[in-house]
Amino acid sequence: MARVFLSLGSNLGNRQHYLQEALRHLGGHHAVRVVACSQVYETEPWPEQRVTRERWYLNCAVEIETALPPRRLLELVHEIETGAGRIRELTTSAQPGEYVARTLDIDILLYGNEIVSDFDLQIPHPFLHLRRFVLAPLADIAPDVEHPTLYQSIRDLLAETEDTRSIFPFSA
Repeated sequence: MARVFLSLGSNLGNRQHYLQEALRHLGGHHAVRVVACSQVYETEPWPEQRVTRERWYLNCAVEIETALPPRRLLELVHEIETGAGRIRELTTSAQPGEYVARTLDIDILLYGNEIVSDFDLQIPHPFLHLRRFVLAPLADIAPDVEHPTLYQSIRDLLAETEDTRSIFPFSA
């Protein structure tokens, strides 16, 4: 079983419900065991800053153990996103890295110490070390885990990030 870390986010509709349903679906899969989940944070969209609070995300990090290889895990998280109403169409106005509202977004952050570099799957996640909304929840559950290419702990990456976007613990 591989030790894997995921980032979950939602900023459309019942954000908390989408995160809970994603956890339920992950935990209900025969080849996945949910080990830990961070607290939930309310966060500014990335890469934008100073946007209205209605567009903010709820985010958390999840540790799982899985027998699924990376590509099959990607398929599973896409199935869960689609089940939550996520539409993966790129509009003519959306550019790579541009803000797009989502009912549910699940990113594979780390998959053991594996490094994958394909067109549609990059592990470790290429922006993991740049995003406070990913690092803070991940530090809740895996502060001492080392990034497999940067050779720094999640705690150290969080301390060094230059991301100044707002992030607050969420309470319903």
